[in-house]
Amino acid sequence: MKAFRAPKAVLSGIDAEGAAALIATAADMALILDDTGVVRDVSIAAQDLVDDLAGHAGWSGKNWRDIVAPDSRAKVESLLADALSKAEPRWRHLNHRAANGPDVPILYAAIRLDAPDRIVVFGRDLRALSSLQRRLVDAQQSMERDYARIRHVETRYRLLFQMATDAVLVVDGATSRVVDRNPVALRLFGPAAEPGKSWPVANAFTPESVRSVEMLLAGVQASGRADDVRARLVEGDREVVVSASMFREEGGSACLVRVAVPQGDASGTSLTKIKGKLLKLMESAPDAFVVTDDDGRVITANAAFVDLAQMPNEEQVQGQSLERWLGRAGVDLGVLIASLRQTGSVRLFMTSMRGELGEAADVEISAVTVMNGGGPCFGFAIRDVGRRLPAESRTEGTLPRALEHMTKLIGRVALKDLVREATDVIERLCIEAALELTGDNRASAAEILGLSRQSLYVKLRRYGLGDPAAAN
Repeated sequence: MKAFRAPKAVLSGIDAEGAAALIATAADMALILDDTGVVRDVSIAAQDLVDDLAGHAGWSGKNWRDIVAPDSRAKVESLLADALSKAEPRWRHLNHRAANGPDVPILYAAIRLDAPDRIVVFGRDLRALSSLQRRLVDAQQSMERDYARIRHVETRYRLLFQMATDAVLVVDGATSRVVDRNPVALRLFGPAAEPGKSWPVANAFTPESVRSVEMLLAGVQASGRADDVRARLVEGDREVVVSASMFREEGGSACLVRVAVPQGDASGTSLTKIKGKLLKLMESAPDAFVVTDDDGRVITANAAFVDLAQMPNEEQVQGQSLERWLGRAGVDLGVLIASLRQTGSVRLFMTSMRGELGEAADVEISAVTVMNGGGPCFGFAIRDVGRRLPAESRTEGTLPRALEHMTKLIGRVALKDLVREATDVIERLCIEAALELTGDNRASAAEILGLSRQSLYVKLRRYGLGDPAAAN
């Protein structure tokens, strides 16, 4: 520690009041002790620290050991011993019992003065650091839970991929080369499908079939879905049924290609068994999954959705509108269905779900459109994300500034003028919320607000919200 070079020359004129002011200013909290460790005086700088240490008024006359938490008493002994021996001060972390909540952490150092015989203890408030550490631990635990959940899901899908009785290929969307395959593909395609090999998927089919397979992959990448095609394999000259679906990975796209031998072939596989395993997997998935018709009425749901809706069984859920449990009645389901009809899929739509017993949960929804017998149906994957959101964002609401300003005008402005102004504010807020929910799609916004597009454009001009003439 580097000390002052001439303390007697520059500090000799400081009296007791000046020394007290310096000590109080230099630390968040300061204690004056005698040689036995008994507290003679206390100084606390911040009012919130005073509130947390509500018992500090009774510290005078008590031994320092008796006002700290039991786990810190040994550190008090060490600090006092260092001070009495005039060793170089060392900072130590001690805890005090709080009036409410967790212990109050303070970083202390002690130094002994010769005249009078007193020990001055300087304390630094560590509550902000302790709070940050707790938040980091909570965030780390939340991440570990999410990672564990992801690993479990990945393990399930990898197991399903390996155990599938049809040949399954993962094809890179940009190069049309096979980057992964399951064990059945090795038996069906021969040496070309050996582990570690990357090969053009077209090489597995006869020249007459290559065009059909290429059109299948192009259609899947363009629209997200395409009809199955029949093709013939180069290996064994067998006829197979090829289907594909697209998914995103690492900033690019890839196709999951299933090659099935038609029913009746001795070496073929049963599509029913694969679908049965997939349905069983979805039924036992930890995230809620529900299938609805074109109007949003539930066709089927897994056990996780039934639990989230707080319903006794799946039969009580079937036939009900999904809107019954979504957070914003008349808005959320309309936005989801409109987006599904336009784009075919929705990802990470944030909303909330209300259970039948009144319990609410923050959720994110991903959905997809599937054609069923010529008509569409919708599949919704619903994940409870309440634990990942900060508590303040779930429990605290704020009054819009415009409305808060209007409440201050009561008594100064006529009631009819206040009502008219409030109506305009609420109308503007509703339009802004509808545009945000629909990604600035004004046709969808007008639909969920119950307005014609022309009426919406008039109100957009009135409130100066963007360019009303802009195309959707």
